Amino acid sequence: MTDREGDEEWLTIGAFALRARLSAKALRLYDRVGLLSPARVDPVSGYRYYRSAQVERARLVALLRQLDMPLATVKEIVALDDPDAAQAVEAYWTDVEERFATQRTLVHFLRGRLSGRSSQMYEKFEVRTVDVPEQTVLGESRHVLAPELPAFIGESLGRLEKAARECGGSTAAPFVAYQAEVTQESDGPAESCVPVADAAAARTWAERQGPAVTARIEPARRLAYTRISKAQVVYPQIIAAYEAVEHWIREQGLTIDGPCREVYFADWDGLGPDDDACDIAYPVR
Repeated sequence: MTDREGDEEWLTIGAFALRARLSAKALRLYDRVGLLSPARVDPVSGYRYYRSAQVERARLVALLRQLDMPLATVKEIVALDDPDAAQAVEAYWTDVEERFATQRTLVHFLRGRLSGRSSQMYEKFEVRTVDVPEQTVLGESRHVLAPELPAFIGESLGRLEKAARECGGSTAAPFVAYQAEVTQESDGPAESCVPVADAAAARTWAERQGPAVTARIEPARRLAYTRISKAQVVYPQIIAAYEAVEHWIREQGLTIDGPCREVYFADWDGLGPDDDACDIAYPVR
């Protein structure tokens, strides 16, 4: 049903839903979240009325929702001018494709594990051991979920490597230790660490920072590790590397003796996908 007030055409929620290609239920939801509200609500009957000029916005909402776009993102995009909205849609879909690519790799990994081919997957990782002497490290800890981890690693190691220049310089490659798992649901914590030469200067610098920053003695350790490329650092490929080291440790009759870690020995920005980038390591005894 439609109505007119002067030259303005008003549409009931049913009529508007037909033109907009949306259900009345969806329109009520979009009203509640402030995405698409009726132009007028009758104060007596409670009937909702929409202007015909709102149809185009409603159809855009319907199309965006077909991309499984969250309501909050839809609300942001429909508020933009068309050129900016087009760029926002492109950025959203790029993120979706990257997520699908990661999930496709995870499916391949799970198929291998669940079909009993785990040992074959581990064969491509060569595991070695190395003895690391006692060292003083500057550390910065934070509870982070997996999507936040790359930014935390880059930012915290940048701060600590800069601070190392005040502490006699770096003495070994920086590393990130994981006190607990970092996933979509588990937030660690993770600790970025930079070994430094001057223990006293490190303690002084750390005292000037917040409680998340420490200067501590890292005991001498034997590490079991495998070296991976920059492409393999990406989740879930990196999980296979961790499991390969764990598998090797069990086979050797050794015991894990501390938090697992990622040792970043190369200039990350200058690496290609196939260049060695990181050691996946566990302290063992």
